[in-house]
Amino acid sequence: MGAFHSPWAFALLALVPVAVILHLRPRRRAAVRFSSVESVKKLKPSPLYHLRHIPVVIRIAVLVLLVLALARPRQGTELITERSEGVALEIVVDRSSSMGAQMKYRDRAMERLEVVKQVSREFIMGNDTGLKGRTSDLLGMIAFARYPDTVCPLTHTHEALIQFVDTTELVVPNNPEDGTAMGDALALAAARLQVAEKELKQKQLSREESFRIKSKVIVLLTDGRNNCGKRTPRAAARIAKEWGIKVYCIGIVGEQITSLEQILLVRSARGKVDEATLKTVAEMTGGRYYRASDEESLRRIYEEIDALEKTAVASERYVSYSESFSRWAVPALLLLLFEVGLANTVFRRIP
Repeated sequence: MGAFHSPWAFALLALVPVAVILHLRPRRRAAVRFSSVESVKKLKPSPLYHLRHIPVVIRIAVLVLLVLALARPRQGTELITERSEGVALEIVVDRSSSMGAQMKYRDRAMERLEVVKQVSREFIMGNDTGLKGRTSDLLGMIAFARYPDTVCPLTHTHEALIQFVDTTELVVPNNPEDGTAMGDALALAAARLQVAEKELKQKQLSREESFRIKSKVIVLLTDGRNNCGKRTPRAAARIAKEWGIKVYCIGIVGEQITSLEQILLVRSARGKVDEATLKTVAEMTGGRYYRASDEESLRRIYEEIDALEKTAVASERYVSYSESFSRWAVPALLLLLFEVGLANTVFRRIP
């Protein structure tokens, strides 16, 4: 798009008719005395005589071009920058052996971990009902048993996150890595969120899009109680509170017993959700505690969290201009030099 930075300069075009009037007005001319002009009268005018106004026309053209240059014509390109203000969110999922107990998913029995993965996928990408997806948010995932692991770092590339979610597997019973290190998992998620803003700024230095973290959130899903690890859930909650991180705790309580092995698993210490601790963690950080007994209740919980943690996306439009006054100033200079040359050669007047 084209524009003029100083359109007031066009007012100077009023000088053009003034210049024409000054040129055409009668004026005294220098004279040379001759004894007789009869012989001069018989001479025919030179062809250049009929072109005597060319220098004035050129001078007027120079004036017009200089006015256009003074108005500073510019060529602009409209650029659109997306600026999002949203949520940095870590999904922290228990993958200990107790998450192998079954719960209801669309009228059939599935392992708790598989139900959590399926509904978490809807929370991330959206579904046809109440979940629109967290398309503009910074999302990551941590899975834990005896030790917490970063399944996927915080990212805007949610397709990659989904692939990592799908590959998360249970720890088999009696495995040395089995256990529920809830406190360590919360502390790791909080640490990831704490450094997220600094890492995000470094990544966005060369990008037109920008994202500002409005809030930091952890969604913890577990069916057990903390029984290993260096930190207790309350200690991790104090860290999260200090860093301004909100924790939503979801206790997975649904079960559909189909075998003796499942009965023993659910009755074990690792299979009983510590609701009192989860409520305390949520209250300490300004979050909420929820109970999920099946796929539908878990989806409703995610819908509520989705409504509580909103993201704002705004598009900023601006125009990048490049100055093009030289297109007019350079021809004006060349014409001026040409006019001076003509005035001092072929159109030179004597005296």
